[in-house]
Amino acid sequence: MDVRMANRMRELKASEIREILKLTQRPGMISLAGGLPAAELFPVERVEDVTKQVLGEEGRHVLQYSPTEGDPRLRELIAGRMNARWGTSVGPDDILITSGSQQALDLSGKLFLDPGDAVLCESPTYLGAINAFKAYEPQFVEVKTDNDGMDITDLERSIAANPKVRLAYVIPDFQNPSGRSWSLERRRAFLDVMVRHAIPVVEDNPYGELRFEGEPLPPLKALDAHGLVIFLGTFSKIFCPGLRIAWLAAAPALREKYVMAKQGADLHSSSLGQRQIAVYLDRFDLDADIEILRQTYRRRRDVMLRTMEETFPSGISYTRPKGGLFLWVELPGDVNARDVLAHSLDQGVAFVPGGSFYPNGGHENTLRLNFSAMSEERIEEGIRRLGRVLGEVMAERAGTGRVEALAGS
Repeated sequence: MDVRMANRMRELKASEIREILKLTQRPGMISLAGGLPAAELFPVERVEDVTKQVLGEEGRHVLQYSPTEGDPRLRELIAGRMNARWGTSVGPDDILITSGSQQALDLSGKLFLDPGDAVLCESPTYLGAINAFKAYEPQFVEVKTDNDGMDITDLERSIAANPKVRLAYVIPDFQNPSGRSWSLERRRAFLDVMVRHAIPVVEDNPYGELRFEGEPLPPLKALDAHGLVIFLGTFSKIFCPGLRIAWLAAAPALREKYVMAKQGADLHSSSLGQRQIAVYLDRFDLDADIEILRQTYRRRRDVMLRTMEETFPSGISYTRPKGGLFLWVELPGDVNARDVLAHSLDQGVAFVPGGSFYPNGGHENTLRLNFSAMSEERIEEGIRRLGRVLGEVMAERAGTGRVEALAGS
């Protein structure tokens, strides 16, 4: 029996990353695909200890419904961490706890987008944000993006050409998928444009604390004097993603709208999960945990880059991120990364084709590699296998090209 669904469902598709991750369950598969943190570094014993304490001391409380805004102590701790690390000036009342940053993205679409409205985004941009916003039937306006961030000239042109722009979505620090970070000059210039046009900005910052080198730059939220920036933070990449605890920080009027939208979505995030994190932050040194992540991911990035330099054929370019979880690869224009993936999976290596990160399509000669989830040995072996696959594919393409040229002569 055919059941009629809302028009918005026509645009929704299963996440390509999630579908690829299913393939990584094959025995022996080396996954350079999903943005998973290193599971072996989860503080399992300490979380177990904290959980026993929370349930033992306040079990009836944390198993009950709780306020939509979130656990007061956790919000206080988050505001303090943001102000100390990023130079923001947020208070606990500016914080809303969400069920992962993905919920904050969905709520942002609900708050700002009507069908036909436009979202400004980097090109490429995060696939999860594309899928979250698609449910609200917007247009996506991709702004040219280079190693310093959004191209301001193209940003101005894009706004002038799209009068229904209602929202900008950006990841200025170690962007997913590219690994790039915005320069301070671009951050300031971007905010100047947003203020002039009164466009709210969703600043997604899951990777900002995972810097391996260089000096930290202030997030847009720290530079925002007009209350336009909605900052998204999460414990998924710096603690444990399974708890699904994240937050947004926004000016009071905006935050209150998010609270109302969240009440209609799930009432509140996990009471137990919030208390687990709050007590963990009070008892243990999360910064020390994050330092271990930084050191581990830096070594894994270095192994990936070194092995790519040794094994990738000429004609391929890639980013050299100073933090985060990903790097971005551009193949010659006539090489489709989806074809490469088919061969790569046969060799036991998975990655994510880059076309999915462009909401308006194209750019099928790109791909994203993750260096956080696999050991250094597995990364080296996976990149060597991928290098062989790329060499074979590109040699085959070159041979085909020569045949076609001879046939046309």
